[in-house]
Amino acid sequence: MGKSEITVYTSGSWDMFHVGHLNILEKSRALGDRLVVGVSTDELIAEYKGMPPVIPFEERLRIVNSLKCVDLAIEQTILTEVRQLKEHDIDIVTIGDDWKEKYLEGLEWMKEQPGKEVVYFKYTPGVSTSGIKRKIINSTYEIIFADLKREEDNIEHWRARQNSRKS
Repeated sequence: MGKSEITVYTSGSWDMFHVGHLNILEKSRALGDRLVVGVSTDELIAEYKGMPPVIPFEERLRIVNSLKCVDLAIEQTILTEVRQLKEHDIDIVTIGDDWKEKYLEGLEWMKEQPGKEVVYFKYTPGVSTSGIKRKIINSTYEIIFADLKREEDNIEHWRARQNSRKS
């Protein structure tokens, strides 16, 4: 008798969550009945990306776990770990197509298992966490100026209220 429920696994940093992240999660969920999502720890991200995430692990885990397309979000301390794939009885692993030529033990293990598969997705064009970070860096002056202007306006508003109460 065959397995009745297809469980899909995908993983990522999910830092500065954006529509590209949502797209991969929704596409992954559409491939099966259940979606388990690995959320990389801060330490793992720092190790393989060379810098820590902007959003702390616990917050990223909570964000991913709150999405209706996600059935379970789990801590990922090793990229696509075989132990977790076995533990959650994963049938399909999805991953970005930039990993096609890279070695991950879990991907190779999945490819060797009968009835299991790895599906590669193209990234959403024009959307990436790195792109968002670059945009913030390039807009730093405008962001700081707008923030200072808001603070100044708030102080002026508060002073006006104080003066009107005195009269």
